[in-house]
Amino acid sequence: MQNEFSVQISRVGTSRRTVMAGAASLSAYALSGGLGRADAAITKTVALPFANGDRPIVPAGTFPQKGEMILQRTRAPLLETPWSVFQKHLFTPNDQAYVRWHVADFPTSVDTNTYRIKVSGAVKKPFELTLEELVRMFPAKRMAAVNQCSGNSRGFINPRVAGAQWANGAMYNAMWTGVPLSRLLAHAGLTGKGTHVAFRSLEQGGGLYPPRATFEKVLPLNRANDGDVMVAYQMNDADMPLLNGYPVRLIVPGWYSTYWVKMLTEIEVIDHPGTGFWMAVAYKIPDTPTGEMKPGEADVKFVPINKMKPRSFFTSIENGATLPAGKPAMLTGFAFGGGSALKSVQISTNGGKTWRSTMLAKNYGAYGFRQWQAQVTLPKPGRYRLMVRATNVGGHVQPMVAGWNPGGFMYNGVEHVDISVA
Repeated sequence: MQNEFSVQISRVGTSRRTVMAGAASLSAYALSGGLGRADAAITKTVALPFANGDRPIVPAGTFPQKGEMILQRTRAPLLETPWSVFQKHLFTPNDQAYVRWHVADFPTSVDTNTYRIKVSGAVKKPFELTLEELVRMFPAKRMAAVNQCSGNSRGFINPRVAGAQWANGAMYNAMWTGVPLSRLLAHAGLTGKGTHVAFRSLEQGGGLYPPRATFEKVLPLNRANDGDVMVAYQMNDADMPLLNGYPVRLIVPGWYSTYWVKMLTEIEVIDHPGTGFWMAVAYKIPDTPTGEMKPGEADVKFVPINKMKPRSFFTSIENGATLPAGKPAMLTGFAFGGGSALKSVQISTNGGKTWRSTMLAKNYGAYGFRQWQAQVTLPKPGRYRLMVRATNVGGHVQPMVAGWNPGGFMYNGVEHVDISVA
Protein backbone atom coordinates (compact mmCIF):
# COMPACT_ATOMS: atom_id res chain seq x y z
CA MET A 1 0.00 0.00 0.00
CA GLN A 2 1.25 3.49 -0.80
CA ASN A 3 1.79 5.47 2.39
CA GLU A 4 -0.99 8.05 2.78
CA PHE A 5 1.14 10.26 5.00
CA SER A 6 4.26 12.29 4.44
CA VAL A 7 6.30 13.65 7.32
CA GLN A 8 9.16 16.12 7.31
CA ILE A 9 10.49 16.83 10.79
CA SER A 10 13.47 18.86 11.90
CA ARG A 11 15.86 16.79 13.96
CA VAL A 12 17.05 17.61 17.44
CA GLY A 13 19.81 15.08 17.57
CA THR A 14 21.08 13.91 20.95
CA SER A 15 22.48 17.28 22.01
CA ARG A 16 20.11 19.69 23.69
CA ARG A 17 22.17 22.54 22.23
CA THR A 18 21.26 21.60 18.68
CA VAL A 19 19.12 24.34 17.16
CA MET A 20 15.73 23.11 16.00
CA ALA A 21 14.17 24.64 12.92
CA GLY A 22 11.81 23.62 10.16
CA ALA A 23 8.38 22.02 10.21
CA ALA A 24 6.65 18.79 11.06
CA SER A 25 3.57 17.85 9.09
CA LEU A 26 1.24 15.08 8.11
CA SER A 27 -0.15 15.15 4.62
CA ALA A 28 -3.78 16.09 4.15
CA TYR A 29 -4.90 12.52 4.81
CA ALA A 30 -8.55 12.99 5.71
CA LEU A 31 -8.79 10.40 8.44
CA SER A 32 -12.56 10.42 8.22
CA GLY A 33 -12.19 8.84 4.81
CA GLY A 34 -8.93 7.07 5.40
CA LEU A 35 -10.14 4.08 7.34
CA GLY A 36 -10.88 2.20 4.18
CA ARG A 37 -7.31 2.75 3.04
CA ALA A 38 -6.04 1.57 6.39
CA ASP A 39 -8.25 -1.49 6.12
CA ALA A 40 -6.70 -2.27 2.75
CA ALA A 41 -3.32 -2.57 4.45
CA ILE A 42 -4.48 -4.92 7.19
CA THR A 43 -3.26 -8.47 6.77
CA LYS A 44 -3.60 -9.73 10.34
CA THR A 45 -5.56 -9.20 13.50
CA VAL A 46 -5.13 -9.80 17.21
CA ALA A 47 -7.65 -11.21 19.68
CA LEU A 48 -7.36 -9.10 22.82
CA PRO A 49 -8.30 -11.22 25.86
CA PHE A 50 -11.81 -9.93 26.52
CA ALA A 51 -15.22 -10.08 24.85
CA ASN A 52 -15.34 -8.43 21.40
CA GLY A 53 -11.56 -8.13 21.54
CA ASP A 54 -10.69 -8.73 17.89
CA ARG A 55 -8.66 -5.80 16.55
CA PRO A 56 -6.83 -5.12 13.29
CA ILE A 57 -3.08 -4.72 13.28
CA VAL A 58 -1.86 -2.03 10.92
CA PRO A 59 1.58 -2.51 9.39
CA ALA A 60 4.51 -0.15 9.83
CA GLY A 61 4.07 3.06 7.85
CA THR A 62 0.28 3.11 7.90
CA PHE A 63 0.52 6.00 10.36
CA PRO A 64 3.44 8.43 10.15
CA GLN A 65 6.54 7.50 12.14
CA LYS A 66 4.73 4.46 13.51
CA GLY A 67 5.57 0.78 13.28
CA GLU A 68 3.14 -2.08 13.58
CA MET A 69 0.30 -1.08 15.91
CA ILE A 70 -3.07 -2.34 17.11
CA LEU A 71 -5.77 -0.12 15.61
CA GLN A 72 -8.42 0.94 18.09
CA ARG A 73 -9.70 3.92 16.14
CA THR A 74 -8.59 5.88 13.09
CA ARG A 75 -10.00 9.35 13.74
CA ALA A 76 -8.97 10.68 16.14
CA PRO A 77 -6.15 8.13 16.23
CA LEU A 78 -6.09 5.50 18.96
CA LEU A 79 -3.19 3.12 18.39
CA GLU A 80 -2.27 0.48 20.95
CA THR A 81 1.21 -0.94 21.50
CA PRO A 82 1.35 -4.70 20.80
CA TRP A 83 2.28 -6.69 23.91
CA SER A 84 5.26 -8.24 22.10
CA VAL A 85 6.94 -4.80 22.23
CA PHE A 86 6.94 -4.84 26.05
CA GLN A 87 8.37 -8.34 26.00
CA LYS A 88 11.39 -7.05 24.08
CA HIS A 89 11.98 -3.51 25.36
CA LEU A 90 12.06 -1.88 28.78
CA PHE A 91 12.03 1.53 27.06
CA THR A 92 9.31 1.48 24.43
CA PRO A 93 10.54 2.35 20.92
CA ASN A 94 9.14 5.68 19.75
CA ASP A 95 7.61 4.17 16.66
CA GLN A 96 5.50 1.76 18.73
CA ALA A 97 4.49 4.04 21.61
CA TYR A 98 0.72 4.13 21.87
CA VAL A 99 -1.23 7.09 20.48
CA ARG A 100 -4.32 8.75 21.94
CA TRP A 101 -5.89 11.92 20.55
CA HIS A 102 -9.24 13.27 21.66
CA VAL A 103 -10.66 15.21 18.73
CA ALA A 104 -11.23 14.29 15.12
CA ASP A 105 -9.65 17.48 13.78
CA PHE A 106 -6.40 16.95 15.66
CA PRO A 107 -3.39 19.01 14.49
CA THR A 108 -1.72 17.61 11.41
CA SER A 109 1.19 20.05 11.22
CA VAL A 110 3.51 22.06 13.43
CA ASP A 111 5.78 24.74 12.00
CA THR A 112 8.66 25.01 14.45
CA ASN A 113 9.69 28.35 12.90
CA THR A 114 6.54 29.96 14.27
CA TYR A 115 5.84 27.64 17.22
CA ARG A 116 5.86 29.40 20.61
CA ILE A 117 5.34 28.48 24.24
CA LYS A 118 3.69 31.31 26.16
CA VAL A 119 4.08 31.67 29.94
CA SER A 120 1.60 34.10 31.51
CA GLY A 121 -0.90 34.71 34.30
CA ALA A 122 0.07 35.39 37.90
CA VAL A 123 3.74 35.98 37.06
CA LYS A 124 5.94 39.06 37.20
CA LYS A 125 7.50 38.70 33.76
CA PRO A 126 5.31 36.97 31.16
CA PHE A 127 7.33 35.68 28.21
CA GLU A 128 7.26 33.55 25.10
CA LEU A 129 9.79 30.94 24.01
CA THR A 130 10.69 29.50 20.66
CA LEU A 131 11.60 25.84 20.55
CA GLU A 132 15.24 26.75 19.98
CA GLU A 133 15.21 29.08 23.01
CA LEU A 134 13.72 26.39 25.24
CA VAL A 135 16.56 24.07 24.30
CA ARG A 136 19.33 26.69 24.48
CA MET A 137 18.42 28.82 27.49
CA PHE A 138 17.67 26.25 30.18
CA PRO A 139 19.65 23.30 31.56
CA ALA A 140 18.30 19.96 30.43
CA LYS A 141 16.98 17.21 32.65
CA ARG A 142 16.57 13.54 31.76
CA MET A 143 13.98 11.39 33.46
CA ALA A 144 12.45 7.96 32.89
CA ALA A 145 8.67 8.05 33.21
CA VAL A 146 5.66 5.96 32.22
CA ASN A 147 3.01 7.58 30.05
CA GLN A 148 -0.20 5.64 30.72
CA CYS A 149 -3.69 6.41 29.44
CA SER A 150 -6.27 6.75 32.21
CA GLY A 151 -8.31 4.08 30.42
CA ASN A 152 -5.49 1.60 29.87
CA SER A 153 -6.87 -1.95 30.26
CA ARG A 154 -10.47 -0.70 30.16
CA GLY A 155 -11.44 -3.80 28.18
CA PHE A 156 -10.96 -5.88 31.34
CA ILE A 157 -13.30 -3.79 33.53
CA ASN A 158 -16.31 -5.70 34.88
CA PRO A 159 -19.02 -4.67 34.35
CA ARG A 160 -17.92 -3.14 31.07
CA VAL A 161 -18.11 0.61 30.52
CA ALA A 162 -18.07 2.88 27.48
CA GLY A 163 -14.81 4.16 26.03
CA ALA A 164 -11.85 2.78 24.12
CA GLN A 165 -11.55 -0.91 24.95
CA TRP A 166 -7.82 -1.03 25.42
CA ALA A 167 -5.92 -4.10 26.55
CA ASN A 168 -2.67 -3.40 28.44
CA GLY A 169 -0.95 -1.53 25.61
CA ALA A 170 -2.10 2.05 26.23
CA MET A 171 1.11 2.85 28.06
CA TYR A 172 4.80 3.22 27.34
CA ASN A 173 8.05 3.88 29.15
CA ALA A 174 10.44 6.52 27.82
CA MET A 175 13.52 8.50 28.78
CA TRP A 176 12.47 12.12 28.52
CA THR A 177 14.71 15.13 28.00
CA GLY A 178 13.48 18.61 28.67
CA VAL A 179 13.27 21.52 31.07
CA PRO A 180 11.70 21.30 34.55
CA LEU A 181 8.60 23.47 34.59
CA SER A 182 9.86 24.97 37.86
CA ARG A 183 12.68 26.66 35.91
CA LEU A 184 10.24 28.30 33.51
CA LEU A 185 8.07 29.48 36.39
CA ALA A 186 11.14 30.82 38.21
CA HIS A 187 12.17 32.66 35.03
CA ALA A 188 8.73 34.29 34.92
CA GLY A 189 8.64 34.98 38.66
CA LEU A 190 5.55 33.95 40.61
CA THR A 191 3.51 36.78 42.11
CA GLY A 192 2.15 34.68 44.97
CA LYS A 193 -1.44 35.03 43.74
CA GLY A 194 -1.54 31.79 41.77
CA THR A 195 -2.73 28.44 43.11
CA HIS A 196 -2.81 26.36 39.93
CA VAL A 197 -1.19 26.16 36.51
CA ALA A 198 -3.19 25.69 33.31
CA PHE A 199 -1.74 24.06 30.20
CA ARG A 200 -3.17 24.43 26.70
CA SER A 201 -2.49 22.58 23.49
CA LEU A 202 -2.79 22.91 19.74
CA GLU A 203 -5.47 20.21 20.10
CA GLN A 204 -8.85 21.94 20.15
CA GLY A 205 -12.48 20.87 20.53
CA GLY A 206 -14.57 19.14 17.90
CA GLY A 207 -16.08 15.82 16.97
CA LEU A 208 -17.58 14.09 20.00
CA TYR A 209 -16.67 16.93 22.32
CA PRO A 210 -17.88 20.54 22.69
CA PRO A 211 -16.59 22.41 19.62
CA ARG A 212 -15.24 25.31 21.68
CA ALA A 213 -13.67 23.18 24.40
CA THR A 214 -10.04 24.25 24.37
CA PHE A 215 -7.90 21.37 25.53
CA GLU A 216 -6.83 22.67 28.92
CA LYS A 217 -5.51 20.67 31.84
CA VAL A 218 -4.76 22.18 35.24
CA LEU A 219 -2.32 21.14 37.96
CA PRO A 220 -2.08 22.42 41.53
CA LEU A 221 0.83 24.83 41.73
CA ASN A 222 2.73 22.72 44.24
CA ARG A 223 2.63 19.75 41.84
CA ALA A 224 3.47 21.83 38.76
CA ASN A 225 6.40 23.45 40.55
CA ASP A 226 7.86 20.34 42.22
CA GLY A 227 10.86 19.98 39.91
CA ASP A 228 9.66 16.71 38.39
CA VAL A 229 7.02 18.09 36.03
CA MET A 230 8.84 18.76 32.78
CA VAL A 231 8.42 20.43 29.41
CA ALA A 232 10.01 17.73 27.24
CA TYR A 233 11.39 18.06 23.74
CA GLN A 234 12.98 14.63 23.37
CA MET A 235 11.71 11.10 23.86
CA ASN A 236 14.32 8.34 24.06
CA ASP A 237 16.98 10.78 22.80
CA ALA A 238 15.08 11.68 19.63
CA ASP A 239 12.33 14.03 18.57
CA MET A 240 9.05 12.53 19.69
CA PRO A 241 6.72 11.45 16.88
CA LEU A 242 4.17 14.09 15.90
CA LEU A 243 1.39 11.73 16.96
CA ASN A 244 2.96 11.59 20.44
CA GLY A 245 3.08 15.37 20.82
CA TYR A 246 5.92 16.85 18.79
CA PRO A 247 7.52 19.29 19.24
CA VAL A 248 6.97 19.67 23.02
CA ARG A 249 4.76 17.94 25.52
CA LEU A 250 4.23 18.23 29.24
CA ILE A 251 5.50 15.34 31.38
CA VAL A 252 3.69 14.83 34.69
CA PRO A 253 5.46 11.77 36.10
CA GLY A 254 3.32 9.54 38.25
CA TRP A 255 0.02 11.01 36.96
CA TYR A 256 -2.15 9.69 34.15
CA SER A 257 -1.43 10.94 30.67
CA THR A 258 -4.48 13.17 30.37
CA TYR A 259 -2.24 15.77 32.03
CA TRP A 260 0.65 15.12 29.64
CA VAL A 261 -0.45 17.84 27.24
CA LYS A 262 0.82 17.25 23.69
CA MET A 263 1.91 20.14 21.46
CA LEU A 264 2.04 22.41 24.49
CA THR A 265 1.62 26.09 23.62
CA GLU A 266 0.37 27.92 26.73
CA ILE A 267 1.30 27.82 30.42
CA GLU A 268 -0.78 30.12 32.60
CA VAL A 269 -0.58 30.51 36.38
CA ILE A 270 -4.16 30.93 37.62
CA ASP A 271 -6.04 31.23 40.93
CA HIS A 272 -8.53 28.35 40.52
CA PRO A 273 -8.49 24.62 39.67
CA GLY A 274 -9.95 25.05 36.19
CA THR A 275 -13.56 25.12 35.03
CA GLY A 276 -13.22 23.92 31.44
CA PHE A 277 -14.64 20.71 29.99
CA TRP A 278 -11.43 18.70 30.36
CA MET A 279 -11.21 19.41 34.10
CA ALA A 280 -14.82 19.92 35.19
CA VAL A 281 -16.46 17.15 33.13
CA ALA A 282 -13.96 14.75 31.58
CA TYR A 283 -11.57 12.42 33.40
CA LYS A 284 -13.35 12.44 36.75
CA ILE A 285 -13.13 9.66 39.35
CA PRO A 286 -15.02 8.98 42.59
CA ASP A 287 -13.63 10.93 45.54
CA THR A 288 -12.70 7.78 47.44
CA PRO A 289 -9.29 6.52 48.62
CA THR A 290 -9.03 4.14 45.66
CA GLY A 291 -11.03 6.09 43.06
CA GLU A 292 -13.67 3.39 42.85
CA MET A 293 -17.36 2.89 43.58
CA LYS A 294 -20.09 0.28 43.16
CA PRO A 295 -21.95 0.16 39.85
CA GLY A 296 -25.20 2.08 40.18
CA GLU A 297 -24.17 3.80 43.41
CA ALA A 298 -25.80 7.24 43.75
CA ASP A 299 -24.73 10.58 45.24
CA VAL A 300 -21.03 10.00 44.66
CA LYS A 301 -18.72 12.99 44.62
CA PHE A 302 -16.26 13.08 41.71
CA VAL A 303 -12.86 14.75 41.44
CA PRO A 304 -10.29 15.06 38.61
CA ILE A 305 -8.19 11.95 38.09
CA ASN A 306 -4.63 12.27 39.38
CA LYS A 307 -1.99 9.76 40.57
CA MET A 308 -1.40 6.45 38.84
CA LYS A 309 -1.62 3.15 40.66
CA PRO A 310 1.14 0.51 40.80
CA ARG A 311 1.17 -2.23 38.18
CA SER A 312 3.23 -5.30 37.29
CA PHE A 313 3.35 -7.77 34.41
CA PHE A 314 4.90 -11.00 33.16
CA THR A 315 6.97 -10.86 29.98
CA SER A 316 8.71 -14.26 29.89
CA ILE A 317 5.62 -16.45 30.00
CA GLU A 318 2.09 -16.35 28.60
CA ASN A 319 -1.20 -18.14 29.10
CA GLY A 320 -1.02 -21.76 27.97
CA ALA A 321 2.73 -22.12 28.39
CA THR A 322 4.25 -25.36 29.71
CA LEU A 323 7.11 -25.61 32.21
CA PRO A 324 9.03 -28.78 33.12
CA ALA A 325 8.20 -30.35 36.49
CA GLY A 326 10.95 -30.28 39.08
CA LYS A 327 13.27 -28.03 37.09
CA PRO A 328 14.09 -24.38 37.84
CA ALA A 329 12.61 -21.77 35.53
CA MET A 330 13.33 -18.05 35.43
CA LEU A 331 10.31 -15.79 35.38
CA THR A 332 10.74 -12.16 34.33
CA GLY A 333 8.63 -9.08 33.84
CA PHE A 334 8.41 -5.39 34.66
CA ALA A 335 6.56 -3.16 37.08
CA PHE A 336 6.14 0.48 38.03
CA GLY A 337 5.03 2.23 41.18
CA GLY A 338 2.62 4.72 39.64
CA GLY A 339 2.26 7.81 41.81
CA SER A 340 5.31 6.93 43.89
CA ALA A 341 8.40 4.79 43.45
CA LEU A 342 8.20 1.03 43.18
CA LYS A 343 8.96 -0.68 46.50
CA SER A 344 8.65 -4.38 45.74
CA VAL A 345 7.30 -6.98 43.35
CA GLN A 346 5.99 -10.35 44.50
CA ILE A 347 4.88 -13.46 42.65
CA SER A 348 2.59 -16.31 43.54
CA THR A 349 2.62 -19.81 42.02
CA ASN A 350 -0.56 -20.98 43.73
CA GLY A 351 -3.19 -18.49 42.64
CA GLY A 352 -2.48 -15.91 45.32
CA LYS A 353 -2.48 -18.14 48.40
CA THR A 354 1.13 -17.31 49.20
CA TRP A 355 3.58 -14.74 47.83
CA ARG A 356 7.36 -14.48 47.51
CA SER A 357 9.63 -11.57 46.66
CA THR A 358 11.37 -11.10 43.34
CA MET A 359 14.69 -9.47 42.54
CA LEU A 360 14.52 -6.01 41.03
CA ALA A 361 16.95 -4.97 38.29
CA LYS A 362 18.44 -1.55 37.60
CA ASN A 363 16.46 1.42 38.88
CA TYR A 364 16.17 4.15 36.24
CA GLY A 365 14.18 6.40 38.53
CA ALA A 366 11.02 6.56 40.58
CA TYR A 367 8.61 6.84 37.65
CA GLY A 368 9.78 4.36 35.02
CA PHE A 369 9.44 0.67 34.31
CA ARG A 370 11.69 -1.62 36.35
CA GLN A 371 12.47 -5.22 35.49
CA TRP A 372 11.99 -8.03 37.98
CA GLN A 373 12.98 -11.69 37.99
CA ALA A 374 12.44 -14.77 40.11
CA GLN A 375 13.50 -18.40 39.79
CA VAL A 376 10.77 -20.93 40.52
CA THR A 377 10.64 -24.71 40.64
CA LEU A 378 7.22 -26.28 40.29
CA PRO A 379 7.57 -29.83 41.62
CA LYS A 380 4.45 -31.62 40.37
CA PRO A 381 2.70 -31.88 37.01
CA GLY A 382 -0.60 -30.04 36.80
CA ARG A 383 -2.20 -26.67 36.19
CA TYR A 384 -0.85 -23.58 37.92
CA ARG A 385 -1.94 -19.97 38.09
CA LEU A 386 1.01 -17.58 38.33
CA MET A 387 0.39 -14.08 39.66
CA VAL A 388 2.44 -10.92 40.05
CA ARG A 389 1.75 -7.82 42.14
CA ALA A 390 3.55 -4.55 42.85
CA THR A 391 3.72 -2.37 45.94
CA ASN A 392 4.87 1.25 45.89
CA VAL A 393 6.56 3.29 48.59
CA GLY A 394 3.25 5.01 49.29
CA GLY A 395 1.95 1.68 50.59
CA HIS A 396 -0.40 0.97 47.68
CA VAL A 397 -0.60 -2.71 46.73
CA GLN A 398 -2.21 -4.05 43.57
CA PRO A 399 -5.62 -5.54 44.42
CA MET A 400 -6.62 -9.03 43.36
CA VAL A 401 -9.61 -7.51 41.52
CA ALA A 402 -9.51 -4.06 39.97
CA GLY A 403 -11.88 -1.47 41.38
CA TRP A 404 -14.75 -0.13 39.27
CA ASN A 405 -15.74 3.39 38.25
CA PRO A 406 -17.98 4.59 35.41
CA GLY A 407 -15.04 5.90 33.36
CA GLY A 408 -13.20 2.59 33.42
CA PHE A 409 -10.18 4.45 34.74
CA MET A 410 -7.16 3.38 36.80
CA TYR A 411 -7.34 -0.38 36.21
CA ASN A 412 -4.59 -2.18 38.12
CA GLY A 413 -5.83 -5.63 39.08
CA VAL A 414 -3.25 -8.36 39.70
CA GLU A 415 -2.13 -9.95 36.43
CA HIS A 416 -2.02 -13.72 36.07
CA VAL A 417 -1.07 -16.44 33.59
CA ASP A 418 -2.39 -20.00 33.61
CA ILE A 419 0.21 -22.62 32.71
CA SER A 420 0.78 -26.35 32.66
CA VAL A 421 3.62 -28.23 34.34
CA ALA A 422 4.58 -31.56 32.84
